[in-house]
Amino acid sequence: MRIGILTAGGDAPGLNAAIRAAGELALRDGHDVIGVANGWAGLVHEFTASPLYDRDLRGIIGQGGTLLGTERFDLDHPAGGRDRVLESIGENLDALIAIGGDGTQRISSWLADRGAPIVGVPKTLDNDLLGTDYCIGFDTAISIVAESLDRLYTTAASHHRVMVVETMGRSTGWVAALGGLAGGADLVVVPEFPMTIEEIIEHVNHRRRNGLMFSIIAVAEGVHLDTLGGVESSRLSTEGIGGVRLATRGVGNFLANKLEELAGFDVRTTVLGHLQRGGAPTAHDRIWATRVGAGAYKAVIEQKFGTIPVVRNNQVTLVPLTEVAGGQRKLPREIYDLCSIFF
Repeated sequence: MRIGILTAGGDAPGLNAAIRAAGELALRDGHDVIGVANGWAGLVHEFTASPLYDRDLRGIIGQGGTLLGTERFDLDHPAGGRDRVLESIGENLDALIAIGGDGTQRISSWLADRGAPIVGVPKTLDNDLLGTDYCIGFDTAISIVAESLDRLYTTAASHHRVMVVETMGRSTGWVAALGGLAGGADLVVVPEFPMTIEEIIEHVNHRRRNGLMFSIIAVAEGVHLDTLGGVESSRLSTEGIGGVRLATRGVGNFLANKLEELAGFDVRTTVLGHLQRGGAPTAHDRIWATRVGAGAYKAVIEQKFGTIPVVRNNQVTLVPLTEVAGGQRKLPREIYDLCSIFF
């Protein structure tokens, strides 16, 4: 078989571990492994890909990023084309493993419905893919958030400041909440459970009345500005796929300015941004990316196309792509309430 592998959307620590797992197993069994360059873009217009060999996969389990390259590519744009991707798979591959988040898996599901021999792999730093307890890159992201909060604690306490730390989180608060929980944030602000600027100010003042003269606030980049007393700008940078590049909204800076303006706090802002994507994956990400990568290969060999290996109850389970392509997995109330205990 000619088995293609692609990584689409944003990069994430652990992608190479998944590529290695699927690729090594396929090569061991005598199949050809084809690395598709730059996500869906490698299947549009010209087929852009190259064979992968054992030497290409050695030593990459601990490397961040993706050896295949990735790109945010709008297949619904006139210059793109889902139909062309469908044709390209049929012309060049016997099967395709598509590693990516909700956008990638929606496209994968669409392709599978039209007969494409495709299997997904769950990846997103936001951890918001439906139907799975684990997405590649999430553990590394929250570990970076936690370490950053550890480092900011000492300067916040020394200078009696409010530190606002902006994390990733397009529509959900998984990174802010669990990174904040692990790093001892004094408050997390997430899209699922909106807070007004007045409530945030009261929280900081409550701490001060109790002798705690500093605060660390973790805020997800996707928090709506209108809940904080702001207005969304109509002029924002996009990611080439019709979506707003949320870091350009400046939620962290907006919140910091409001806290200074309305309450007179001494505030500093740290935007973690792409630091959350960079560097070596944690052991947890390496292990589980390997397991779902191996699960994807197994599904290909068994010709269980239109499926995706997900993690449920600490086990890899194969489910239809339609189960992960229909929405977002929101941060549950119980996790937010647990964070709130330590506010």
